[in-house]
Amino acid sequence: MLRAIEWAVLGICSAAAIVYGVRRHRPARVGPWLLLACAIVASAAGDVLTALNRPGVADVCFYAMFVLVACGLLQLTRVGATLVDRARLIDLLALACSTLLVVWVFVIGDAGRIGNISGAYVIGALLLLAVVTRLLVAVGRNLTAMLLVIGAVGVLVSDIVQPLWPGRLSESGFVVLYLAWGAAALHPSMVRLTEPATPRPSPWRRRWAALLGVSVATPPVVLLIEAAHGAVGDGVVIAVTGAITLLLTITRLTDSMTLNRRALTRERGLRQASAALVAAADTASVGEAVRAAVVQLMPPDAVRSIDFATDDSQLTLEAVPGVDAGPPPRSWWIEDADHDHATLVCPLWLEPLAVARPSGGALILAGRRDTLTATRDTLEVLAGQAALALDRISLVEAVGRRDSDLYLRAVIRNSADIMVVIDEDQRIRYASPSLRELLGVDDLPPLATLDDLVHPDDRNQMRQVFRSSGDGVVYCSLLRADDSQALVEATYRDLREDRLVQGFVVTMRNFTRGHEPTERLPHGDNLDELPARVNRRSARHKFRY
Repeated sequence: MLRAIEWAVLGICSAAAIVYGVRRHRPARVGPWLLLACAIVASAAGDVLTALNRPGVADVCFYAMFVLVACGLLQLTRVGATLVDRARLIDLLALACSTLLVVWVFVIGDAGRIGNISGAYVIGALLLLAVVTRLLVAVGRNLTAMLLVIGAVGVLVSDIVQPLWPGRLSESGFVVLYLAWGAAALHPSMVRLTEPATPRPSPWRRRWAALLGVSVATPPVVLLIEAAHGAVGDGVVIAVTGAITLLLTITRLTDSMTLNRRALTRERGLRQASAALVAAADTASVGEAVRAAVVQLMPPDAVRSIDFATDDSQLTLEAVPGVDAGPPPRSWWIEDADHDHATLVCPLWLEPLAVARPSGGALILAGRRDTLTATRDTLEVLAGQAALALDRISLVEAVGRRDSDLYLRAVIRNSADIMVVIDEDQRIRYASPSLRELLGVDDLPPLATLDDLVHPDDRNQMRQVFRSSGDGVVYCSLLRADDSQALVEATYRDLREDRLVQGFVVTMRNFTRGHEPTERLPHGDNLDELPARVNRRSARHKFRY
Protein backbone atom coordinates (compact mmCIF):
# COMPACT_ATOMS: atom_id res chain seq x y z
CA MET A 1 0.00 0.00 0.00
CA LEU A 2 2.85 2.36 0.86
CA ARG A 3 4.44 1.73 -2.55
CA ALA A 4 1.16 2.60 -4.28
CA ILE A 5 1.00 5.89 -2.39
CA GLU A 6 4.57 6.70 -3.45
CA TRP A 7 3.73 6.12 -7.13
CA ALA A 8 0.58 8.22 -6.84
CA VAL A 9 2.49 11.13 -5.26
CA LEU A 10 5.21 10.96 -7.93
CA GLY A 11 2.69 10.93 -10.78
CA ILE A 12 0.52 13.74 -9.38
CA CYS A 13 3.55 15.96 -8.65
CA SER A 14 5.00 15.41 -12.13
CA ALA A 15 1.67 16.17 -13.86
CA ALA A 16 1.16 19.24 -11.64
CA ALA A 17 4.66 20.45 -12.55
CA ILE A 18 3.82 20.17 -16.26
CA VAL A 19 0.57 22.10 -15.83
CA TYR A 20 2.34 24.78 -13.78
CA GLY A 21 5.10 25.11 -16.38
CA VAL A 22 2.51 25.55 -19.12
CA ARG A 23 0.71 28.30 -17.17
CA ARG A 24 3.97 30.04 -16.30
CA HIS A 25 5.87 29.94 -19.60
CA ARG A 26 2.85 29.98 -21.97
CA PRO A 27 4.20 28.02 -24.94
CA ALA A 28 2.78 28.51 -28.42
CA ARG A 29 1.05 25.12 -28.21
CA VAL A 30 -0.45 23.92 -24.93
CA GLY A 31 -2.00 20.69 -26.22
CA PRO A 32 1.20 18.59 -26.46
CA TRP A 33 2.20 19.35 -22.89
CA LEU A 34 -1.27 18.58 -21.53
CA LEU A 35 -1.19 15.24 -23.37
CA LEU A 36 2.17 14.48 -21.76
CA ALA A 37 0.67 15.34 -18.36
CA CYS A 38 -2.20 12.93 -19.02
CA ALA A 39 0.33 10.27 -20.04
CA ILE A 40 2.15 10.76 -16.74
CA VAL A 41 -1.14 10.32 -14.87
CA ALA A 42 -1.90 7.13 -16.83
CA SER A 43 1.58 5.75 -16.12
CA ALA A 44 1.23 6.56 -12.41
CA ALA A 45 -2.14 4.83 -12.36
CA GLY A 46 -0.56 1.74 -13.91
CA ASP A 47 2.22 1.74 -11.33
CA VAL A 48 -0.31 2.09 -8.51
CA LEU A 49 -2.37 -0.83 -9.86
CA THR A 50 0.78 -2.91 -10.24
CA ALA A 51 1.69 -2.21 -6.63
CA LEU A 52 -1.86 -3.27 -5.65
CA ASN A 53 -1.33 -6.55 -7.58
CA ARG A 54 -3.77 -5.85 -10.39
CA PRO A 55 -1.57 -6.33 -13.48
CA GLY A 56 -4.40 -6.72 -16.03
CA VAL A 57 -5.86 -3.24 -15.45
CA ALA A 58 -2.32 -1.86 -15.08
CA ASP A 59 -1.45 -3.00 -18.62
CA VAL A 60 -4.41 -1.02 -19.97
CA CYS A 61 -3.10 2.11 -18.21
CA PHE A 62 0.39 1.57 -19.60
CA TYR A 63 -0.93 1.12 -23.14
CA ALA A 64 -2.99 4.30 -22.72
CA MET A 65 0.17 6.04 -21.51
CA PHE A 66 2.02 5.14 -24.74
CA VAL A 67 -0.91 6.30 -26.87
CA LEU A 68 -1.09 9.65 -25.07
CA VAL A 69 2.67 10.11 -25.33
CA ALA A 70 2.53 9.34 -29.05
CA CYS A 71 -0.23 11.90 -29.59
CA GLY A 72 1.66 14.52 -27.58
CA LEU A 73 4.92 13.99 -29.48
CA LEU A 74 3.09 14.08 -32.80
CA GLN A 75 1.69 17.45 -31.75
CA LEU A 76 5.21 18.64 -30.89
CA THR A 77 6.43 17.59 -34.33
CA ARG A 78 3.38 18.88 -36.20
CA VAL A 79 3.94 20.71 -39.50
CA GLY A 80 5.11 24.22 -38.73
CA ALA A 81 6.57 23.33 -35.32
CA THR A 82 10.23 22.89 -34.39
CA LEU A 83 10.53 19.74 -36.50
CA VAL A 84 9.62 21.41 -39.80
CA ASP A 85 9.39 18.18 -41.82
CA ARG A 86 8.25 15.09 -39.96
CA ALA A 87 7.30 13.03 -43.02
CA ARG A 88 10.60 11.12 -43.05
CA LEU A 89 10.40 10.65 -39.28
CA ILE A 90 6.94 9.10 -39.55
CA ASP A 91 8.04 6.76 -42.35
CA LEU A 92 11.10 5.62 -40.41
CA LEU A 93 9.10 5.13 -37.19
CA ALA A 94 6.54 2.98 -38.98
CA LEU A 95 9.28 0.88 -40.57
CA ALA A 96 11.14 0.52 -37.25
CA CYS A 97 7.95 -0.50 -35.48
CA SER A 98 7.19 -3.23 -38.04
CA THR A 99 10.80 -4.45 -38.00
CA LEU A 100 10.79 -4.72 -34.22
CA LEU A 101 7.55 -6.69 -34.40
CA VAL A 102 9.04 -9.21 -36.85
CA VAL A 103 12.20 -9.58 -34.76
CA TRP A 104 10.25 -10.02 -31.56
CA VAL A 105 7.82 -12.61 -32.91
CA PHE A 106 10.02 -14.71 -35.21
CA VAL A 107 13.51 -14.24 -33.74
CA ILE A 108 12.95 -13.91 -30.02
CA GLY A 109 9.80 -16.04 -29.94
CA ASP A 110 8.35 -17.58 -26.77
CA ALA A 111 5.10 -15.65 -27.02
CA GLY A 112 6.93 -12.37 -27.44
CA ARG A 113 8.78 -12.51 -24.13
CA ILE A 114 12.31 -12.93 -22.81
CA GLY A 115 11.58 -14.05 -19.32
CA ASN A 116 8.87 -11.64 -18.17
CA ILE A 117 9.86 -8.77 -20.54
CA SER A 118 6.86 -7.43 -22.47
CA GLY A 119 7.45 -6.91 -26.17
CA ALA A 120 4.75 -4.26 -26.43
CA TYR A 121 6.38 -2.18 -23.70
CA VAL A 122 9.84 -2.44 -25.22
CA ILE A 123 8.62 -1.51 -28.70
CA GLY A 124 6.71 1.47 -27.34
CA ALA A 125 9.71 2.63 -25.28
CA LEU A 126 12.04 2.33 -28.29
CA LEU A 127 9.71 4.41 -30.47
CA LEU A 128 9.35 6.96 -27.70
CA LEU A 129 13.12 7.24 -27.40
CA ALA A 130 13.50 7.59 -31.18
CA VAL A 131 11.02 10.50 -31.38
CA VAL A 132 12.44 12.50 -28.46
CA THR A 133 15.98 11.91 -29.76
CA ARG A 134 14.97 13.26 -33.18
CA LEU A 135 13.41 16.24 -31.43
CA LEU A 136 16.65 16.88 -29.54
CA VAL A 137 18.63 16.75 -32.79
CA ALA A 138 16.21 19.26 -34.36
CA VAL A 139 16.39 21.87 -31.56
CA GLY A 140 20.07 21.42 -30.64
CA ARG A 141 21.19 22.29 -27.12
CA ASN A 142 17.88 22.46 -25.31
CA LEU A 143 17.59 21.40 -21.68
CA THR A 144 13.91 20.51 -21.98
CA ALA A 145 14.56 18.17 -24.92
CA MET A 146 17.46 16.58 -23.02
CA LEU A 147 15.21 15.92 -20.02
CA LEU A 148 12.61 14.32 -22.30
CA VAL A 149 15.32 12.03 -23.70
CA ILE A 150 16.49 11.13 -20.17
CA GLY A 151 12.93 10.20 -19.19
CA ALA A 152 12.52 8.02 -22.30
CA VAL A 153 15.81 6.25 -21.56
CA GLY A 154 14.62 5.60 -18.01
CA VAL A 155 11.39 3.98 -19.26
CA LEU A 156 13.25 1.75 -21.72
CA VAL A 157 15.77 0.60 -19.12
CA SER A 158 13.11 -0.17 -16.52
CA ASP A 159 10.90 -2.02 -19.04
CA ILE A 160 13.84 -4.34 -19.75
CA VAL A 161 15.43 -4.65 -16.30
CA GLN A 162 12.43 -4.61 -13.98
CA PRO A 163 10.82 -7.89 -15.19
CA LEU A 164 14.21 -9.66 -14.87
CA TRP A 165 15.23 -8.30 -11.48
CA PRO A 166 12.20 -6.88 -9.68
CA GLY A 167 12.90 -4.34 -6.97
CA ARG A 168 13.17 -0.66 -6.17
CA LEU A 169 16.46 -0.25 -8.01
CA SER A 170 15.10 -1.64 -11.28
CA GLU A 171 12.03 0.60 -10.97
CA SER A 172 14.15 3.74 -10.64
CA GLY A 173 13.83 4.34 -14.41
CA PHE A 174 10.14 5.11 -13.94
CA VAL A 175 11.05 7.54 -11.15
CA VAL A 176 13.48 9.20 -13.55
CA LEU A 177 10.63 9.55 -16.06
CA TYR A 178 8.41 11.40 -13.59
CA LEU A 179 11.17 13.68 -12.32
CA ALA A 180 12.72 14.44 -15.73
CA TRP A 181 9.46 15.22 -17.54
CA GLY A 182 8.17 17.35 -14.69
CA ALA A 183 11.44 19.33 -14.64
CA ALA A 184 11.34 19.63 -18.47
CA ALA A 185 8.08 21.58 -18.30
CA LEU A 186 9.39 23.85 -15.53
CA HIS A 187 12.42 25.05 -17.52
CA PRO A 188 11.92 28.12 -19.79
CA SER A 189 13.44 26.28 -22.76
CA MET A 190 10.19 24.31 -23.08
CA VAL A 191 8.78 27.24 -25.05
CA ARG A 192 11.23 26.62 -27.88
CA LEU A 193 9.84 23.13 -28.56
CA THR A 194 6.53 24.62 -29.70
CA GLU A 195 7.86 27.69 -31.48
CA PRO A 196 6.55 27.79 -35.07
CA ALA A 197 8.95 27.32 -37.96
CA THR A 198 8.52 27.58 -41.69
CA PRO A 199 7.60 24.10 -43.01
CA ARG A 200 9.95 22.57 -45.58
CA PRO A 201 8.09 19.58 -46.99
CA SER A 202 10.12 16.85 -48.65
CA PRO A 203 9.38 15.85 -52.25
CA TRP A 204 7.29 12.76 -52.81
CA ARG A 205 9.35 9.64 -53.52
CA ARG A 206 8.01 6.21 -54.38
CA ARG A 207 10.44 4.30 -52.21
CA TRP A 208 9.21 6.07 -49.07
CA ALA A 209 5.62 5.32 -50.03
CA ALA A 210 6.57 1.67 -50.55
CA LEU A 211 8.24 1.52 -47.11
CA LEU A 212 5.14 2.99 -45.49
CA GLY A 213 2.94 0.44 -47.27
CA VAL A 214 5.15 -2.43 -46.12
CA SER A 215 5.07 -1.12 -42.56
CA VAL A 216 1.27 -1.00 -42.51
CA ALA A 217 0.94 -4.47 -44.05
CA THR A 218 3.42 -6.17 -41.68
CA PRO A 219 1.21 -6.57 -38.54
CA PRO A 220 -1.67 -8.29 -40.42
CA VAL A 221 0.79 -10.55 -42.24
CA VAL A 222 2.45 -11.54 -38.93
CA LEU A 223 -0.96 -12.23 -37.41
CA LEU A 224 -1.92 -14.35 -40.44
CA ILE A 225 1.29 -16.38 -40.20
CA GLU A 226 0.82 -17.05 -36.49
CA ALA A 227 -2.82 -18.03 -37.03
CA ALA A 228 -1.79 -20.42 -39.82
CA HIS A 229 0.71 -22.19 -37.53
CA GLY A 230 -1.66 -22.63 -34.62
CA ALA A 231 -2.57 -20.45 -31.65
CA VAL A 232 -1.75 -16.74 -31.69
CA GLY A 233 0.62 -16.06 -28.81
CA ASP A 234 1.60 -12.45 -29.61
CA GLY A 235 -1.81 -10.93 -30.12
CA VAL A 236 -1.22 -7.98 -27.78
CA VAL A 237 2.12 -7.05 -29.37
CA ILE A 238 0.68 -7.36 -32.87
CA ALA A 239 -2.36 -5.26 -31.95
CA VAL A 240 -0.24 -2.51 -30.38
CA THR A 241 2.14 -2.47 -33.34
CA GLY A 242 -0.74 -2.37 -35.82
CA ALA A 243 -2.37 0.50 -33.95
CA ILE A 244 0.89 2.48 -33.91
CA THR A 245 1.61 1.97 -37.61
CA LEU A 246 -1.99 2.83 -38.50
CA LEU A 247 -1.81 6.01 -36.41
CA LEU A 248 1.46 7.00 -38.08
CA THR A 249 0.01 6.33 -41.54
CA ILE A 250 -3.10 8.41 -40.86
CA THR A 251 -0.92 11.21 -39.55
CA ARG A 252 1.26 11.03 -42.66
CA LEU A 253 -1.75 11.24 -44.99
CA THR A 254 -3.27 14.06 -42.95
CA ASP A 255 -0.06 16.06 -43.20
CA SER A 256 0.07 15.55 -46.97
CA MET A 257 -3.54 16.65 -47.39
CA THR A 258 -2.97 19.69 -45.17
CA LEU A 259 0.12 20.74 -47.11
CA ASN A 260 -1.68 20.26 -50.42
CA ARG A 261 -4.69 22.29 -49.26
CA ARG A 262 -2.45 25.12 -48.02
CA ALA A 263 -0.49 25.11 -51.28
CA LEU A 264 -3.67 25.36 -53.33
CA THR A 265 -4.96 28.20 -51.14
CA ARG A 266 -1.68 30.11 -51.46
CA GLU A 267 -1.57 29.55 -55.22
CA ARG A 268 -5.13 30.79 -55.71
CA GLY A 269 -4.58 33.81 -53.46
CA LEU A 270 -1.32 34.79 -55.16
CA ARG A 271 -2.86 34.35 -58.60
CA GLN A 272 -5.76 36.66 -57.76
CA ALA A 273 -3.40 39.15 -56.13
CA SER A 274 -1.16 39.14 -59.21
CA ALA A 275 -4.13 39.92 -61.45
CA ALA A 276 -5.20 42.79 -59.19
CA LEU A 277 -1.66 44.19 -58.97
CA VAL A 278 -1.22 44.08 -62.75
CA ALA A 279 -4.42 46.09 -63.16
CA ALA A 280 -3.48 48.63 -60.45
CA ALA A 281 -2.87 52.10 -61.85
CA ASP A 282 -1.77 53.94 -58.71
CA THR A 283 -0.35 53.38 -55.24
CA ALA A 284 -3.76 53.30 -53.56
CA SER A 285 -4.91 50.46 -55.83
CA VAL A 286 -1.76 48.48 -55.01
CA GLY A 287 -2.41 48.88 -51.28
CA GLU A 288 -6.02 47.71 -51.64
CA ALA A 289 -4.93 44.66 -53.65
CA VAL A 290 -2.30 43.71 -51.05
CA ARG A 291 -4.73 44.02 -48.14
CA ALA A 292 -7.34 41.94 -49.97
CA ALA A 293 -4.72 39.24 -50.65
CA VAL A 294 -3.60 39.14 -46.99
CA VAL A 295 -7.21 38.73 -45.85
CA GLN A 296 -7.64 35.82 -48.25
CA LEU A 297 -4.34 34.10 -47.45
CA MET A 298 -4.62 34.23 -43.66
CA PRO A 299 -7.36 33.47 -41.12
CA PRO A 300 -9.36 36.55 -40.06
CA ASP A 301 -8.34 36.30 -36.39
CA ALA A 302 -4.63 35.73 -37.11
CA VAL A 303 -3.70 39.30 -38.15
CA ARG A 304 -4.16 42.27 -35.86
CA SER A 305 -2.97 45.01 -38.23
CA ILE A 306 -1.78 45.47 -41.83
CA ASP A 307 0.43 48.44 -42.70
CA PHE A 308 1.37 49.04 -46.33
CA ALA A 309 3.99 51.82 -46.41
CA THR A 310 5.44 52.90 -49.76
CA ASP A 311 8.24 55.02 -48.30
CA ASP A 312 10.90 54.26 -45.69
CA SER A 313 10.17 57.62 -44.06
CA GLN A 314 6.77 56.23 -43.00
CA LEU A 315 8.36 53.34 -41.10
CA THR A 316 9.55 53.11 -37.52
CA LEU A 317 13.21 52.56 -36.73
CA GLU A 318 12.69 48.84 -36.05
CA ALA A 319 11.02 48.33 -39.43
CA VAL A 320 13.89 49.85 -41.44
CA PRO A 321 16.64 47.39 -42.45
CA GLY A 322 20.18 47.96 -41.28
CA VAL A 323 23.12 49.06 -43.38
CA ASP A 324 24.79 45.65 -43.44
CA ALA A 325 26.70 44.63 -46.51
CA GLY A 326 24.90 42.61 -49.13
CA PRO A 327 21.31 42.63 -50.33
CA PRO A 328 18.58 43.38 -47.78
CA PRO A 329 16.76 40.38 -46.26
CA ARG A 330 13.44 39.30 -47.69
CA SER A 331 11.77 39.70 -44.28
CA TRP A 332 12.55 40.00 -40.58
CA TRP A 333 10.78 39.93 -37.21
CA ILE A 334 9.96 42.62 -34.67
CA GLU A 335 9.46 40.99 -31.29
CA ASP A 336 6.28 41.57 -29.31
CA ALA A 337 5.76 41.57 -25.57
CA ASP A 338 3.32 38.72 -26.09
CA HIS A 339 5.23 35.58 -27.14
CA ASP A 340 2.25 34.34 -29.15
CA HIS A 341 2.28 37.45 -31.37
CA ALA A 342 4.96 39.15 -33.44
CA THR A 343 5.39 41.62 -36.29
CA LEU A 344 6.67 40.53 -39.71
CA VAL A 345 8.29 43.14 -41.98
CA CYS A 346 8.53 42.38 -45.72
CA PRO A 347 10.41 45.16 -47.56
CA LEU A 348 9.07 46.48 -50.86
CA TRP A 349 12.48 46.40 -52.48
CA LEU A 350 13.66 44.87 -55.73
CA GLU A 351 17.39 45.34 -56.23
CA PRO A 352 17.46 45.65 -60.07
CA LEU A 353 14.71 48.32 -60.03
CA ALA A 354 15.92 50.27 -56.99
CA VAL A 355 16.85 53.25 -59.17
CA ALA A 356 13.29 53.59 -60.43
CA ARG A 357 11.82 53.79 -56.90
CA PRO A 358 14.50 54.40 -54.26
CA SER A 359 11.95 55.29 -51.56
CA GLY A 360 11.64 51.65 -50.41
CA GLY A 361 8.71 50.90 -48.12
CA ALA A 362 7.49 47.69 -46.49
CA LEU A 363 4.51 45.46 -45.87
CA ILE A 364 4.14 45.15 -42.08
CA LEU A 365 1.83 42.58 -40.51
CA ALA A 366 1.23 42.11 -36.79
CA GLY A 367 -0.52 38.93 -35.66
CA ARG A 368 -0.07 35.39 -34.39
CA ARG A 369 3.50 34.17 -34.72
CA ASP A 370 2.61 30.62 -35.78
CA THR A 371 0.36 31.78 -38.64
CA LEU A 372 2.83 34.41 -39.83
CA THR A 373 5.63 31.85 -39.75
CA ALA A 374 3.66 29.30 -41.76
CA THR A 375 2.79 31.91 -44.43
CA ARG A 376 6.09 33.82 -44.35
CA ASP A 377 7.24 32.65 -47.79
CA THR A 378 3.87 33.54 -49.31
CA LEU A 379 3.91 37.01 -47.76
CA GLU A 380 7.44 37.59 -49.07
CA VAL A 381 6.26 36.70 -52.58
CA LEU A 382 3.25 39.01 -52.20
CA ALA A 383 5.52 41.86 -51.08
CA GLY A 384 7.77 41.25 -54.08
CA GLN A 385 4.80 41.41 -56.44
CA ALA A 386 3.61 44.61 -54.78
CA ALA A 387 7.09 46.12 -55.13
CA LEU A 388 7.10 45.15 -58.81
CA ALA A 389 3.73 46.85 -59.30
CA LEU A 390 4.95 50.02 -57.55
CA ASP A 391 8.12 50.03 -59.66
CA ARG A 392 6.02 49.62 -62.80
CA ILE A 393 3.83 52.56 -61.81
CA SER A 394 6.90 54.68 -61.02
CA LEU A 395 8.48 53.83 -64.37
CA VAL A 396 5.27 54.61 -66.23
CA GLU A 397 5.03 57.95 -64.48
CA ALA A 398 8.71 58.65 -65.18
CA VAL A 399 8.19 57.86 -68.86
CA GLY A 400 5.13 60.13 -68.88
CA ARG A 401 7.11 62.96 -67.31
CA ARG A 402 9.92 62.43 -69.79
CA ASP A 403 7.50 62.57 -72.72
CA SER A 404 5.90 65.64 -71.20
CA ASP A 405 9.31 67.29 -70.85
CA LEU A 406 10.22 66.38 -74.43
CA TYR A 407 6.93 67.81 -75.65
CA LEU A 408 7.49 70.99 -73.66
CA ARG A 409 11.05 71.23 -74.97
CA ALA A 410 9.89 70.83 -78.57
CA VAL A 411 7.17 73.46 -78.19
CA ILE A 412 9.21 76.20 -76.51
CA ARG A 413 12.58 75.45 -78.09
CA ASN A 414 12.58 78.77 -80.00
CA SER A 415 10.56 80.72 -77.48
CA ALA A 416 12.05 83.60 -75.54
CA ASP A 417 10.16 82.60 -72.40
CA ILE A 418 12.20 80.95 -69.69
CA MET A 419 10.56 77.71 -68.45
CA VAL A 420 11.94 75.63 -65.58
CA VAL A 421 10.55 72.42 -64.01
CA ILE A 422 11.78 71.86 -60.44
CA ASP A 423 11.41 68.75 -58.33
CA GLU A 424 10.29 68.89 -54.72
CA ASP A 425 13.91 68.95 -53.54
CA GLN A 426 14.53 72.03 -55.80
CA ARG A 427 16.60 70.09 -58.33
CA ILE A 428 16.11 71.32 -61.88
CA ARG A 429 14.56 68.57 -63.97
CA TYR A 430 14.10 70.64 -67.14
CA ALA A 431 15.18 74.12 -68.21
CA SER A 432 14.40 75.82 -71.52
CA PRO A 433 17.30 76.95 -73.78
CA SER A 434 16.43 80.59 -72.95
CA LEU A 435 17.70 80.09 -69.39
CA ARG A 436 21.11 78.95 -70.62
CA GLU A 437 21.27 81.95 -72.92
CA LEU A 438 20.39 84.26 -70.05
CA LEU A 439 23.05 82.77 -67.81
CA GLY A 440 25.63 82.60 -70.57
CA VAL A 441 26.42 78.89 -70.15
CA ASP A 442 26.39 76.02 -72.62
CA ASP A 443 24.61 73.63 -70.27
CA LEU A 444 23.57 73.29 -66.63
CA PRO A 445 25.22 70.83 -64.26
CA PRO A 446 23.45 67.43 -64.13
CA LEU A 447 22.28 67.84 -60.50
CA ALA A 448 21.89 71.59 -60.43
CA THR A 449 19.42 73.12 -57.99
CA LEU A 450 17.72 76.48 -58.02
CA ASP A 451 20.00 77.60 -55.17
CA ASP A 452 22.99 77.18 -57.48
CA LEU A 453 21.56 79.78 -59.91
CA VAL A 454 20.12 82.36 -57.49
CA HIS A 455 22.12 85.17 -55.86
CA PRO A 456 23.09 84.33 -52.22
CA ASP A 457 20.97 87.23 -50.90
CA ASP A 458 17.83 85.69 -52.44
CA ARG A 459 18.38 82.01 -51.63
CA ASN A 460 16.62 82.03 -48.27
CA GLN A 461 13.58 83.66 -49.84
CA MET A 462 13.46 81.05 -52.62
CA ARG A 463 13.74 78.18 -50.16
CA GLN A 464 10.80 79.45 -48.16
CA VAL A 465 8.73 79.88 -51.31
CA PHE A 466 9.24 76.33 -52.56
CA ARG A 467 8.79 74.77 -49.15
CA SER A 468 5.25 76.08 -49.00
CA SER A 469 2.34 75.08 -51.20
CA GLY A 470 0.33 77.06 -53.73
CA ASP A 471 1.11 79.36 -56.65
CA GLY A 472 2.68 82.81 -56.63
CA VAL A 473 5.23 85.30 -57.94
CA VAL A 474 8.71 85.98 -56.58
CA TYR A 475 11.49 88.34 -57.67
CA CYS A 476 15.12 87.33 -57.55
CA SER A 477 18.50 87.77 -59.19
CA LEU A 478 20.29 85.06 -61.15
CA LEU A 479 24.08 84.75 -61.36
CA ARG A 480 25.53 84.80 -64.89
CA ALA A 481 28.70 83.07 -65.95
CA ASP A 482 30.56 86.44 -66.00
CA ASP A 483 29.53 87.06 -62.32
CA SER A 484 26.96 89.66 -63.36
CA GLN A 485 23.33 89.48 -62.25
CA ALA A 486 20.02 89.19 -64.04
CA LEU A 487 16.86 90.36 -62.29
CA VAL A 488 13.90 88.09 -63.12
CA GLU A 489 10.23 87.81 -62.21
CA ALA A 490 9.47 84.12 -61.46
CA THR A 491 5.87 82.94 -61.62
CA TYR A 492 5.60 79.47 -60.13
CA ARG A 493 2.84 76.86 -60.05
CA ASP A 494 2.68 74.04 -57.52
CA LEU A 495 1.98 70.86 -59.53
CA ARG A 496 3.43 68.33 -57.11
CA GLU A 497 0.12 66.49 -56.92
CA ASP A 498 -0.08 66.19 -60.70
CA ARG A 499 0.75 62.61 -61.71
CA LEU A 500 2.79 63.64 -64.75
CA VAL A 501 4.56 66.73 -63.40
CA GLN A 502 5.18 66.09 -59.67
CA GLY A 503 7.04 69.35 -59.16
CA PHE A 504 6.99 73.12 -59.60
CA VAL A 505 6.67 74.80 -63.01
CA VAL A 506 8.42 78.19 -63.01
CA THR A 507 8.09 80.83 -65.74
CA MET A 508 10.75 83.56 -65.57
CA ARG A 509 10.64 87.01 -67.20
CA ASN A 510 13.89 88.93 -67.57
CA PHE A 511 14.06 92.68 -67.03
CA THR A 512 16.01 93.66 -70.14
CA ARG A 513 19.01 95.90 -69.95
CA GLY A 514 18.18 99.56 -70.54
CA HIS A 515 14.92 99.51 -68.59
CA GLU A 516 14.60 100.16 -64.90
CA PRO A 517 13.04 97.32 -62.91
CA THR A 518 10.52 99.72 -61.40
CA GLU A 519 8.85 100.11 -64.76
CA ARG A 520 7.47 96.54 -64.52
CA LEU A 521 7.28 96.07 -60.79
CA PRO A 522 3.99 95.82 -58.90
CA HIS A 523 2.58 98.58 -56.75
CA GLY A 524 4.48 100.05 -53.85
CA ASP A 525 2.77 97.93 -51.21
CA ASN A 526 4.56 94.86 -52.64
CA LEU A 527 8.04 96.35 -52.80
CA ASP A 528 9.07 94.56 -49.62
CA GLU A 529 9.05 91.29 -51.58
CA LEU A 530 11.76 92.54 -53.97
CA PRO A 531 15.47 91.95 -53.47
CA ALA A 532 17.30 94.59 -51.47
CA ARG A 533 19.39 95.64 -54.48
CA VAL A 534 16.26 96.48 -56.48
CA ASN A 535 14.92 98.70 -53.71
CA ARG A 536 18.22 100.55 -53.53
CA ARG A 537 18.31 101.05 -57.31
CA SER A 538 14.71 102.29 -57.26
CA ALA A 539 15.54 104.82 -54.55
CA ARG A 540 18.53 106.15 -56.52
CA HIS A 541 16.29 106.53 -59.58
CA LYS A 542 13.75 108.59 -57.62
CA PHE A 543 16.28 111.06 -56.23
CA ARG A 544 18.47 111.28 -59.37
CA TYR A 545 17.39 114.92 -60.04
